[in-house]
Amino acid sequence: MNSKSQKIVLAGVLAGVAVAGSLFSLPVLGSKCAPVQHMVNILCGVLLGPGYAVGAAFTASLLRNLLGLGSILAFPGSMFGALLCGLAYRHTHSILTALLGEVLGTAIIGGLCAYPLAILFLGQSAGSTAFYIYIMPFFISTAAGALISAVILYNLQKATNVLQTNGH
Repeated sequence: MNSKSQKIVLAGVLAGVAVAGSLFSLPVLGSKCAPVQHMVNILCGVLLGPGYAVGAAFTASLLRNLLGLGSILAFPGSMFGALLCGLAYRHTHSILTALLGEVLGTAIIGGLCAYPLAILFLGQSAGSTAFYIYIMPFFISTAAGALISAVILYNLQKATNVLQTNGH
């Protein structure tokens, strides 16, 4: 299997993890917070790059909506963070910067973009409050996912360094 095929397969598996992980979502101020989605965004952004991260986030959001596990707000709630995370890591090679890219992309940009989607798809009443109430739930969800992925990535980095030091 070539490198592109491996990346597509890994992105697909991680999108599946995000969908399965959405079974463990937490309701916060009218939205479903799914920290596993944000963990997946960061893993994809760091391991695969921004394009694959956005593709996996879109795929997971689509599947979550089709399965009734998410709302239309899953799209801005995942894709902007995945993109910023992947771009941040590509330009800095810093896990911390990737984590911040995910959190800022999801909480701020995703939260603001939820506003027009809430008006269009959820009705005016949801839209009138979305501007204010989606930034905080998105922040809570993405911060939790960032913490989980930080543990995974720093341990993976440590294990990789040990293997490289030992000549494996």
